Formats: sequence, structure tokens, C-alpha cells
Amino acid sequence: MSVADNFRLAPDRKIPAAALAAFLLQTAAVVYWAGSAAERLSVLERTLSNDQAAIERVAVLEEEVRAMKDALARIETKLDRVHP
Repeated sequence: MSVADNFRLAPDRKIPAAALAAFLLQTAAVVYWAGSAAERLSVLERTLSNDQAAIERVAVLEEEVRAMKDALARIETKLDRVHP
């Protein structure tokens, strides 16, 4: 009898119920874990897209504030020329 014969499941051999139950339980656990990992990833992706939109709005506001500072500086310069 060779080693391969020992590992082959013969028709008269049965898989123990405990081994089958353990295999099914582990498979269910892996499926559950993969599902929860996918949900965490989708939450992170939604958060990232929301954060990206906020970053873009902040960038626009920064540019508007910079333009207002420039305008204020020009106004102050003109006022300084009129009222020395």
C-alpha cells in the first residue's frame, strides 16, 4: 500500500461528523468575515469621497479668502494715498 492509497478516501470510509461540522463552521466564519470586511471597505470609501468633497470646498474657500485679502490690501493702499 502506497502513501497515496492512505490519503485517498475510500467509499467505505466516512468523514467524521465533527470534522464536517468544523469545516462548515470555519467556512461560515470566513464568509462572515469577508462580508464584514467588504462592508468596512465600502464605509471607508464613502467617508473618503465625503472627505474629498470637503477638501475641495475648503480649497475654494481658501482661494476666495486670498482674493478678499488682495482686494482689502488694494483698498487700504488707495485709502493711504487719499488720506496720508
